[in-house]
Amino acid sequence: MVRVGDVVARISYGKDVFFKVIEIREEKKIAVLKGINVRIIADAPLDDLVHPSPAEVREYRKDYIKKANECMERIFYRRELEISRLKRGNSEENDFFYIPGRVLHVDGDQDYLEFCLSTYKQLEIEAYGVNLAEKDQPKKIKELVMEYNPDILVITGHDGLLKNRSDFKNVDAYRNSKYFIEAVREVRKYQPSLDDLVIFAGACQSHYEELIKAGANFASSPHRVFIHALDPVFVIEKIAYTPFDQVVSVQDVIDATITGIKGIGGVKTRGKLRQGLPRSPYE
Repeated sequence: MVRVGDVVARISYGKDVFFKVIEIREEKKIAVLKGINVRIIADAPLDDLVHPSPAEVREYRKDYIKKANECMERIFYRRELEISRLKRGNSEENDFFYIPGRVLHVDGDQDYLEFCLSTYKQLEIEAYGVNLAEKDQPKKIKELVMEYNPDILVITGHDGLLKNRSDFKNVDAYRNSKYFIEAVREVRKYQPSLDDLVIFAGACQSHYEELIKAGANFASSPHRVFIHALDPVFVIEKIAYTPFDQVVSVQDVIDATITGIKGIGGVKTRGKLRQGLPRSPYE
């Protein structure tokens, strides 16, 4: 028997993704599912669901944690090299300090938001998080941007193509893309510059082209694939720690993610890192 809170997989999809059951609609014999590590909400017939073994769940979790850790290791290694280059040639190199871009992360999923905020902290990025349902994001996003005044904005949550829909160009074929698109448009009415405010928007299978047209610097998902819960964080880290007088390579941003070029894309964007002098002796 399938219950709310269970970890399940879909037989018809070859058990490719593990989900948590968040709702059961008994009258239709359908379960509403949330990806454990990918930003998608889906539904499936109860008789299409199977409980993975504890060992399978452990291996599944271990795999995505391993991928996240590998990304983190690459980030810290790259950051060391970049800071060394910034310091090169300065006789008083120890007197310099660095301020990365500040982030506002608006997420439709509380669990994913907490996961991301924890990762921002590990990456030494100042980040503020707001849990806000996707359908409410367009109505409140401008107010939040005015309140927090971030350098970088993340608008995400859950998405996905609706069942039996394959018209990829139609925004109405997606669960939440229209809300992300509208939220980006609302922000761009307030702050139109792609360099003054950098925006990442989207989730699994989101309508990438319309998000970019709306004014997002980076978005998902070019090939309508699932994206990892931490992909927005790894995109934002690259922007936050690139000097403001440099243009970030889109390929470098994509390479920093777990999902890669099928899941993440964007446009050339200036970094947000600022170098200062001198470093306070009281830090």
